[in-house]
Amino acid sequence: MTHPFTLTDKKILITGASSGLGKQTAITVSRLGAQVIITGRNPEKLNETFVTMDPCRSHVEHLQITADLTVQREIDELTDQLPVLNGVVFSVGISDLLPTKFLTGKDLEKNFSVSFNAAVLLMAALQKRKKLQRQHCSILFISSISTRYPFVGGAMYISARAAMEAYARVLGLELLPKGIRVNCISPGFVRGPMFDETQEKISAETIAKIEERQPLGLGEPEDVANTIVFYLSDASRWVTGTNLFLGGG
Repeated sequence: MTHPFTLTDKKILITGASSGLGKQTAITVSRLGAQVIITGRNPEKLNETFVTMDPCRSHVEHLQITADLTVQREIDELTDQLPVLNGVVFSVGISDLLPTKFLTGKDLEKNFSVSFNAAVLLMAALQKRKKLQRQHCSILFISSISTRYPFVGGAMYISARAAMEAYARVLGLELLPKGIRVNCISPGFVRGPMFDETQEKISAETIAKIEERQPLGLGEPEDVANTIVFYLSDASRWVTGTNLFLGGG
């Protein structure tokens, strides 16, 4: 009997695979037998992820496709190159921190374009071009525990993630007749580039409060990637419309 957590023969697209959670997810998913298609804006960093992935076990090869998902033309070009997918992981986002009184339209446009609009527009393209396998496809959005536990200066990042969660619930309803699952996961603070950037911008006192909220400590990228595997695998075939909080307690 096939192990329910295997990803053998599944075709998985991972956005934001150049670094952080997207990079670790690509590596972990490749180890479990999937054909992995990774995308990101930086070709050098994307290739760094690509060369660390396990070789594909099937007759096909992994793919790396450089694309800026804030540009519709590049979304369309990416989509045209994709096979029919068994899973998509949306791991794109930026975390510009500003007090609310200093927010500008330009700031909002930049942050929502990357952290919200890009995923929504790519999902539209995937649906129009019939790139999602009926009955055997899982869509997963990486949100943030900050939508439940906000922090000062995080208005743009947190609002974009909250919008993503609401969008995912609607998407799940629309794709339900096709047997396509849609879920979110909301990690707490995880070691990696985004946490390092946040740490540089906020006070040590705020960092200490964040760590107090996570009794099991800061997460590692592998902790999130392993959870993503569950949602991509057939082990979660009866799970849709959920948002799992990973907060270390």
